[in-house]
Amino acid sequence: MADAPDPTARVRTPEPSGTQLPRTAQDAQLKAHMKGRHLVMMSLGSAIGAGLFVGSGVGIQAAGPAVLISYAIAGVMIVLIMRMLGEMVADRPTSGAFSVYAGRAMGPATGFAVGWLWWVQLIIVIAAEATAAAQILSATWPIAPQWVLALIFMCVFTAINLTGVGRFGEFEFWFSLLKVVAVLAFLVIGVLFIADLLPTASPGTTNLTEHGGFMPQGIGGVAAGLLIVAFAFGGIEIVAVAAAETEDPQRNVGRAIRTIMWRILVFYMGSVLIMVLAMPWNSEDLGASPFVAVLQTAGLPAVATTMAVVVTVALLSSLNANLYGASRMIYSLSHRELAPAGLQSTNKHGVPVAAVLASVAFGFVTVALNYVWAEEILGILINIVGSTLIFIWTTTILSHLILRRRAERKGRELTLKAWGYPWLSVLTLIAMAAVIVLGMTMPEVRQQILLTGALFAALWVIGAILARRRGVVRFRSPEEVDAGATGRTRANPVVQPGTEDSDATRPTRSTGD
Repeated sequence: MADAPDPTARVRTPEPSGTQLPRTAQDAQLKAHMKGRHLVMMSLGSAIGAGLFVGSGVGIQAAGPAVLISYAIAGVMIVLIMRMLGEMVADRPTSGAFSVYAGRAMGPATGFAVGWLWWVQLIIVIAAEATAAAQILSATWPIAPQWVLALIFMCVFTAINLTGVGRFGEFEFWFSLLKVVAVLAFLVIGVLFIADLLPTASPGTTNLTEHGGFMPQGIGGVAAGLLIVAFAFGGIEIVAVAAAETEDPQRNVGRAIRTIMWRILVFYMGSVLIMVLAMPWNSEDLGASPFVAVLQTAGLPAVATTMAVVVTVALLSSLNANLYGASRMIYSLSHRELAPAGLQSTNKHGVPVAAVLASVAFGFVTVALNYVWAEEILGILINIVGSTLIFIWTTTILSHLILRRRAERKGRELTLKAWGYPWLSVLTLIAMAAVIVLGMTMPEVRQQILLTGALFAALWVIGAILARRRGVVRFRSPEEVDAGATGRTRANPVVQPGTEDSDATRPTRSTGD
């Protein structure tokens, strides 16, 4: 007698247009109330944060005007990686995103390590962003002590994330729009300044050739700049997590991914070009706050003060998005029995309340520590997870290569395909390996890579032990899910990742993610 269909495996939503994708059981508990415009604007604003407003100046000081080469290389890599991630998201959107894909491709231990590593990074970054935003605002307008501002920020954005994904999306839409408008205004002012259309005299293009030339620090400076720039793009991957709660994810993910290329070209490359044209690359002011420094050089101090407020908003926007991403990742891990079961509950609005509170707890702890040594402990923790993105992106490339090969072997048609498979994917993987090798030649970066690598390895071992104790079975293929086939039982042997029909990552008690 045939087995009865497993009602917990996967839930199909209505498909009026023929394009709606089946949602996993875990994501069916969430509400797909995020609109397409929310996801697209989030893709525009997700990486416009401290990496651009502050980190770009550090990159310029490391490489000089040649940092433009660093941005071009890193930008191409990120575009290709996001296209690979977009292929997997459009095929099967899920709140666990790259953690789920890594688990399906390389086994539950890898999925466990990727998910937990990203979650740990985000909860530390949330705390750091609340502290940094409080510092900037307190220095600009000392209306309250730093710790009070940090506490207010944490309370406000916790409340936003508890009200439902629709409201979160709306808040993030306007935050991102403000950042986009600020960068565009900076670009317009910068062009007017370089074209000598403002009262302050323009340096023209002299800063590209003077002060040691275009490449004053040599190839080593370009390599150092590449490492700094690569980390500046962190945050883009949150779009993949948000897709699971977005209306018509198949279409909107494609729209969001396609905006990444011109965003990098216009926002990052354009802003950095204005910076290296407007000021000497070795200016100390450029390293501290490049946007403010350029506006002051252009003779617009009032606008520069406004930009300090924009930087604060950018940090708070990143805090908001990171809290959302962290809560959904730990929620997904819980559903896959890779985190405490209590974190998978949702309220009537589809908000995983326990997951949100768990993700924000460390930020509230740092508020209490602001008096004594919060900045020091945050610096230590950030150093440990500083290279997280290298591991996330590397596993994303590997997951794409493996899952794409399986899909083609089974004759499955993908709606959004990465370009130039498999050659561009392999070249991107080689480029990522080169970034790691370059990083190992620099003492500070080497320490970050080794510490993050050790944490990843420890998490992988924990994940492997947990999977072995609970008895892991393979993911069922989409064809099996659609046919209502049941998963394997604990008595059956474990199917190892790498076989043709293997998508291992789930315990037997709840197959199908």
